[in-house]
Amino acid sequence: MKATPLHDRLSALADPIRTRLLLLLERHELTVTELRAVLQSPQSTVSRHLKVLADSDWVDSREDGTSNRYRLEVRTLDAGARKLWAAVRDEAASSAAARRDAERVKGVLAERHTRSQAFFANAAAQWDRMRAELFGPRTELFTLAGLLDPAAVVGDLGCGTGQLTETVAPFVRQVIAVDESAPMLKAARARLASQANVELREGSLEALPIADAALDLAVLSLVLHFVAEPVEALTEIRRVLRPGAGRLLLLDMLPHDHDEYQQTMGHVWLGISSDQLQQWSDAAGFRALRYHALPAATQVKGPMLFTAVLQV
Repeated sequence: MKATPLHDRLSALADPIRTRLLLLLERHELTVTELRAVLQSPQSTVSRHLKVLADSDWVDSREDGTSNRYRLEVRTLDAGARKLWAAVRDEAASSAAARRDAERVKGVLAERHTRSQAFFANAAAQWDRMRAELFGPRTELFTLAGLLDPAAVVGDLGCGTGQLTETVAPFVRQVIAVDESAPMLKAARARLASQANVELREGSLEALPIADAALDLAVLSLVLHFVAEPVEALTEIRRVLRPGAGRLLLLDMLPHDHDEYQQTMGHVWLGISSDQLQQWSDAAGFRALRYHALPAATQVKGPMLFTAVLQV
């Protein structure tokens, strides 16, 4: 907030209703309707007092749909205003009216919660569908990238068009994205042109263009079922992971009977079982494996998936 003359500040605090409003808005962001319910005053009265407080820079407002929400942000006041409010606050809060306001606002906030609960009580059976329609499927998975170590170097191996790299890059120090298909890398370059911490390299899983122990984390997403010699590829991936702490995150298909995938899409393996992956992992020198089947997705045509973490 900009500095406001002290006289204007004092004038705004002269009315007890305005100090009661500030006490409420220091703790909560409230609409005119909610403030009217708390103060038991007409809407026109509440709006008039809010205008005085806004004009003297005591409160901020923001649009929220068809309403405005008001708030006193003490930390943004200038030093003189903070001292003035500190001098007024305690006495104002001790009044019987302010104490009643503090009790009534609990009911207003409880009503907010009740409305939300009523929505979810009616929408629970359809919530997954509604959320997917509004925001896309499995949007919550994108937030998990924020759990990554910001100092990590990640390898997106078999990166394709760079979709996974695009998701991960903002959260880590560097992503090295590798693919042996030149057309895929061309598409990835177009997609990732604005990502300064991404390096695209052409190469195969069996001969990765990455130095020893260069990666903290490698990701192999829907790639391993294309690999003719999985142990060779996994051994090469272990080479580029940091000893003792490096991990390979793997996403692929559970065993399935879609034989046509071998002809139409060049799949080598019709899914990968936990026992098969354990054998490959052991042979490649990984020291630990966690394998987890993912829930079946609705309205999809492909096989179910699993995720696995291989520890160096």
